[in-house]
Amino acid sequence: MSITKISEHDCFGGKVGFYRHASAVNQCDMQFSVFVPPQAAKGSVPVITFLSGLTCTEETFMIKSGAQRVAAELGLMLLTPDTSPRGEGVPDDPASAYDFGLGAGFYLDATQQPWSQHFNMYSYLTVELANTLFKNFPADRSRQAIMGHSMGGHGALTVGLKNPTVYQSISAFAPICSPSNCPWGQKAFSNYLGDDKSAWAEYDACELVKKANHANTANRILIDQGLGDQFLEQELHPHLFADACAEVGYPLTLRRHDNYDHGYYFISTFMEDHLRHHAAVLLAE
Repeated sequence: MSITKISEHDCFGGKVGFYRHASAVNQCDMQFSVFVPPQAAKGSVPVITFLSGLTCTEETFMIKSGAQRVAAELGLMLLTPDTSPRGEGVPDDPASAYDFGLGAGFYLDATQQPWSQHFNMYSYLTVELANTLFKNFPADRSRQAIMGHSMGGHGALTVGLKNPTVYQSISAFAPICSPSNCPWGQKAFSNYLGDDKSAWAEYDACELVKKANHANTANRILIDQGLGDQFLEQELHPHLFADACAEVGYPLTLRRHDNYDHGYYFISTFMEDHLRHHAAVLLAE
């Protein structure tokens, strides 16, 4: 659980750092980023994990989101892992496509060769990285939330729904809501998990919410979706998740925004809303 510091930078009275550690789960070195707010000098603080989308790394959110100002105000730690294992011997998409392999771990544990040796992002995130964080940073294990974007929005929904006693709140920007029913998800699931659709359902938010114990969730899920998003119709399907939530009475706030696209101009516009959404739960008396 020891870590190597790559770089650290003062930011809004706190610090943004980039780190590397050896991952036994993924059998390679992994990198992650942490924003530590100034309040951490006086004791442990709540932590929000942000899961990034296809092609992104642990740097993307910290550089582009503009989240640190509000996180510093509220006293929230931010954790961002890389989006996949990387390094010599880690397999990639044979055609070098952006939507599978390196940069596209989909936050699941692969069961199929050659992916299962390295692509175990679910266990990495929920066990190994979590333990590394709490050993090395003043984060409060009892106060956690999760959010993400696109593929990472899929990750935030599924990881949050599978671990309702760990993550007290969930939010997402333009998430892949039903990966079993879109080209990105079908490609990833068939390669990582094989042809058994029951295995796919374990990482599909629309299926998970139908059996979720939402009595353990302190507040509703927040999703923001731009209506100018070039991937909305083919890949994201927020209406399917909204229908699934309505079917079982799971509390969801789904906000649709005219003209906004899939990128970080959209994310940064509504980032403060998401941080305050989580703070209302994590900082509640």
